[in-house]
Amino acid sequence: MLGLYWSVVMVPFLLRQNPVQQAAAELFGCSQSTVSRRLDLLGPLLEQVLAEFVPDPAEASTGKVVLVDGTLVTTWDWAGRGTELFSGKHCDTGFNLQIAATLDGGLLAVSAPVPGSWHDIRAWRESGFPGLFADRETMGDLGYIGTRVHQHPARRRRTSDRTPEGLEDPRHPLPRPTRHPPEHRPHHHRTRVLPNLLVRLMNNPPRQLADGEGVSVWWGLFGAGAG
Repeated sequence: MLGLYWSVVMVPFLLRQNPVQQAAAELFGCSQSTVSRRLDLLGPLLEQVLAEFVPDPAEASTGKVVLVDGTLVTTWDWAGRGTELFSGKHCDTGFNLQIAATLDGGLLAVSAPVPGSWHDIRAWRESGFPGLFADRETMGDLGYIGTRVHQHPARRRRTSDRTPEGLEDPRHPLPRPTRHPPEHRPHHHRTRVLPNLLVRLMNNPPRQLADGEGVSVWWGLFGAGAG
C-alpha cells in the first residue's frame, strides 16, 4: 500500500521525468493502476498548492535575455488522433512544448501542449510568448525564422539575386569527371586446391605397414607425386 508521503513524492517524479507508469510502479513498489489513480488525484492538488510559488515570467525576465526552444514530450500513438501527434523532425508522436529560460538555465515559462506535428513557429505564436516577452531580447535556433526571435548564429540574408555568371561558376565547383572512366574488372577469388598427393592420401589412407615396408610405399607415393 502506497502511503500519502510516497504518493506526493511520486507525482512530481512523474511530472518531471515522464517515465512509463509501469516503471514508476516497480520503483515505488505498487501497481500501474495505483500510479495512474494517484496522479489523477494529486496532480491538480499539487498544482493549486504550488501556484503561488510560480514566478511571473514577465517579472523574472526583466533585464535578461530569453532563450526559447521547443521540445517533444512523447506519448502513445493513438489511432484516433491520426497523424496529428506525429513529429517529422523527431520521427515520433507526442506534444510540442515551448520553453523559455534565461542564459544561466533558469526556467521562465512552459507553454500549454500543442500537437507534435506543429512547427516551432506555429507553436510559438499560439503559446502567448510573443506578447509576454515582446520587450525582451529573445534568442532561438533557426526554427524561429520569420519571428522576432533572434537566431544564433545569425543567418545571412540575400540582398540580391545571383548573376548568371555566378550560377555558372559556383564557389565550390564539383570535380570534373575523368575522360576515361576506371575499368571495373571482375575479381576472381582464388581457391586453394590441395595437391593430388594429399587428395589421394585422404581418400585412401595408408594401412599399418610392417617395418621396412612403409619406406617403399611412401617413396612410391612421393615419387609419383614429384614426377
